[in-house]
Amino acid sequence: MCAVTHEDVRAAADRIGGHVLRTPVIEVADGLWLKLELLQHSGSFKVRGAFNRMLSAGELPESGVIAASGGNHGLAVAFAARALGARAEIFVPEVTSPVKVTGLAALGAHITQTGAIYSEAAEAAAKRAAESGALMVHAYDQPEVVAGQGTTGLELMEQTGGVDTVLAAVGGGGFAAGITVGTAGGGGPKIVAVEPERIPTLHAARRAGEPVPVEVSGVAADALGASRIGGLAFEILSGDRVESVLVTDEAIVAARRTLWERHRVAAEHSGAAAYAALLSGVYTPAPGERVAVVVCGSNTDPATLTTD
Repeated sequence: MCAVTHEDVRAAADRIGGHVLRTPVIEVADGLWLKLELLQHSGSFKVRGAFNRMLSAGELPESGVIAASGGNHGLAVAFAARALGARAEIFVPEVTSPVKVTGLAALGAHITQTGAIYSEAAEAAAKRAAESGALMVHAYDQPEVVAGQGTTGLELMEQTGGVDTVLAAVGGGGFAAGITVGTAGGGGPKIVAVEPERIPTLHAARRAGEPVPVEVSGVAADALGASRIGGLAFEILSGDRVESVLVTDEAIVAARRTLWERHRVAAEHSGAAAYAALLSGVYTPAPGERVAVVVCGSNTDPATLTTD
């Protein structure tokens, strides 16, 4: 039995309902919806998992909470910690964008920038958590986090009346895994798990039959920069409902620009990755297929929306 169930996602929705936004869905063409999760508190879906992890833990330790992040998860943990009156300590790698570091500081987080990539920051965070006794809020590989992210899928199905396919970006995989579980009622839609070609954590794991390390680089590395798919995510995203596809950095940049120019949606590169699969033809819907694309992050410098 999977460590995260549809009932867990529904329980998470009840638990976090008063703390997160019900983000809008817009139909941009006949049978094509965008779920604007980039309008969530702290600029991404990550706050859902952060709140569910903290609220599930009961009374938080005096030392607060700790997390490692490419930026978005850290922002979410800092936001949730501030809302719950807890101290937040966030470890981020050197590739984290200045926009995200500035946002962390504004939320009152204690920031340590260390390591070239996410996995190195995660090692430092785990060591610090063991020393301090702070509650670790993992970016993607905890059941409470995956269940929290899955509430996005619950909302999406309610708002659209049901779709045939959902496209979602993959880094460590907690988001796409949560959506897979959260939309599972009644069989559920196909999930198209979209990754940059230069960070193929899920694609490589499915090919190998187990999570394996990959190189991390490219335009979306600050948010989709996990070097290995999470164990929970691999278990969930290895199922028959999931199709794994890869997109180029060029396609991500073009999708981000198109989201802005066509819909005035200001996404970061990771937030545009799922849309890139559709625009580039990596995923082509069948005639009459009802498709939803989750635009998952907005923590970007708006000055770069038309200059990349």
